[in-house]
Amino acid sequence: MSQLHLTMSHRTRIKICGLTTEEDVLGAVRAGADAIGLVFFAGSARCITVGQAQKLVALLPPFVTPVGLFVNASLQEIGQAVQAIPHLVLQFHGDETAAQCSAAGRPYIKAVRMQPGLDLLDLCAQFPAAQALLLDAYVDGFGGGGKVFDWSLIPPHLPHPIVLAGGLHAGNVASGIVQTQPWAVDVSSGVERAKGVKDSLAMRQFCQAVRDGDHALRTQPNLTEHKNGG
Repeated sequence: MSQLHLTMSHRTRIKICGLTTEEDVLGAVRAGADAIGLVFFAGSARCITVGQAQKLVALLPPFVTPVGLFVNASLQEIGQAVQAIPHLVLQFHGDETAAQCSAAGRPYIKAVRMQPGLDLLDLCAQFPAAQALLLDAYVDGFGGGGKVFDWSLIPPHLPHPIVLAGGLHAGNVASGIVQTQPWAVDVSSGVERAKGVKDSLAMRQFCQAVRDGDHALRTQPNLTEHKNGG
């Protein structure tokens, strides 16, 4: 994937993940989410069925993207979700190979569990068809752990767009944007009042904090472009 150079007017995109109810989907849209995450991993408290996901996606207005989260799922499981939601973007959080990620023939994001020594440049080369790498904390389980990783582990000017995840909330996302300058941010537990239950106020505060981070970037004299916008 060729590098995308972004200007300082770039707006960081927002994905709110782990939505399970109509109320939470509508709240995320009103708050300003650009994408919603639907979890199809049975090991997650936020897991929903394809039928439930189809009903939630039907509530989305134009230009809000549904993203399906899978962990080592079979091609049949992925195919059922894609058939029900044709415009679903796939997000892989397990040990999937590049061939497995591409097998469904859909745009996909590859999640990476960050830890010291991990070579992100090599991962970009391993997954050339990925639309982005989603960088999450290395925790037990797959995502939604509420843990922040060391943002200094992210090298500048990666060839893929970066989605910053892992323990984000309204109190730290602006700092994350200023430090890592990602294409997008992803939040789940940071906008919940209970596991799998979103808080509408927290979602609004998070989206506002993202805008605050964008504003801080634009007003810092030494920053001229996003370093990890792709």
